[in-house]
Amino acid sequence: MIKTPITEMLGIDYPVFQGGMAWVADGKLAAAVSNGGGLGIIAAGNAPAEVVRQEIAVAKSLTDRPFGVNIMLMSPYVEEVAKLVCEEQVAVVTTGAGNPSKFIADWKAAGIRIIPVVASVAMAKLMARLGADALIAEGGESGGHVGELTTMVLVPLVCDAVDLPVIAAGGIADGRGFAAAFMLGACGVQMGTRFLSAEECGISDVYKQKILKAGDLATAVTGKRLGHPVRSLRTPFVRQYMKAEYTDISDEALEGMGAGRLRMAVKDGDSENGCFMSGQTAALVNKEQPAADIIREVVSAGEALLKGGSPWVK
Repeated sequence: MIKTPITEMLGIDYPVFQGGMAWVADGKLAAAVSNGGGLGIIAAGNAPAEVVRQEIAVAKSLTDRPFGVNIMLMSPYVEEVAKLVCEEQVAVVTTGAGNPSKFIADWKAAGIRIIPVVASVAMAKLMARLGADALIAEGGESGGHVGELTTMVLVPLVCDAVDLPVIAAGGIADGRGFAAAFMLGACGVQMGTRFLSAEECGISDVYKQKILKAGDLATAVTGKRLGHPVRSLRTPFVRQYMKAEYTDISDEALEGMGAGRLRMAVKDGDSENGCFMSGQTAALVNKEQPAADIIREVVSAGEALLKGGSPWVK
């Protein structure tokens, strides 16, 4: 069993995080991942604090293992959710889409481990200065909101830039990606798309089947014009949106086109109008299985690769 600074810090069995996917990462999925020895994460997204509180209660009812909450700092409810995680004594907070500096003192006082998602060296250095406990370096291969750099480039740069444990994310879905992340300097991985195939993941069956059937060119990035690019599966809506980006449509109207589309995918399974967020690793995901099995399969295959590299090194 691989022990790293992140497993020791958080008291988890395996250095595997489940991504904080909005509308997807609920209390049930987070608990299943944590029970499997990883770190399950509830996505707060744009949800009000009471909705997040309900998901935390679900997770607590299903596991006594550590789990986290991902806080999107652009959410209109961020102030409420930031207080809520202290009240609920959540073990870990991961953050994205902004600067969490105003909340860090309160989170630390509550004993919460703070692990921001970063997509650049500059943000990594800032988070380290502000007192983060670790960092998630997420490359542009990931699903949802993405940065410019790939995981292969970003992870070693972040590892060189800060003296904190680094978790690699983006483009990781099997033992090969797990092993590669460690070779790049990371001490753990975060997977999102792979957990879309977990039996405990409550997305629509349409969504799950799209992931299981995806090929290598199944995803596209939209939203660059607006400054917040998003990777998702190529669907009629995504193709329509991509065309609209290169017209004279106003930014406000373009922003409005995307409203509510993720929910249509996750809850309604609307193939025509939904936005099915996914990383490029969807092409590597081809079976539905319990979250615990996903973790064990990835880690065991990764360990075997890390231990068996000597034949190629003379």
